[in-house]
Amino acid sequence: MGRREKPEFDQKLLDLARVTRVVKGGRRFRFRATLVIGNRKGKVGVGVAKGSDVSDAIQKAYNDAKKNMVTIALDGTTISHDISAKLGSAKVLLRPASEGRGVIAGGAVRAVVDLLGVKDVVSKSLGASNPLNVARVTIKALEQLKAPRLPKAVKESEAAPVQK
Repeated sequence: MGRREKPEFDQKLLDLARVTRVVKGGRRFRFRATLVIGNRKGKVGVGVAKGSDVSDAIQKAYNDAKKNMVTIALDGTTISHDISAKLGSAKVLLRPASEGRGVIAGGAVRAVVDLLGVKDVVSKSLGASNPLNVARVTIKALEQLKAPRLPKAVKESEAAPVQK
């Protein structure tokens, strides 16, 4: 038996819904999967897709999330500054936290920042409770992050290479 290789991205299923379409002969059922993927090193994406069975929907959502990946610059184990974003009726506030504080976030926000690789952050989700909308607004907020400032000593050492 061959070994299974480790997947490129970790994934978390946010929502799995059975959706129904009523037709002349009765009801047709499909499944809608909402998935968050990330490499825990600054890349994260949210995908949503429908399929005739659960595994099909999850695979399609994985591919959709891969297409919608974003890269975010992290400041150590946290984010570099306070951010907030609004999308529809969903609003998310994210704040950096000190080392060891942990991820203080609920549901979809927790899944997104965890798969991004953030270890210390404080968040508040306001308005919508729909996991898909909350995940999308979290991604939108994280895209607003500016690159973390480097300490002055690091800037000088990068600017002037040592001559031998």
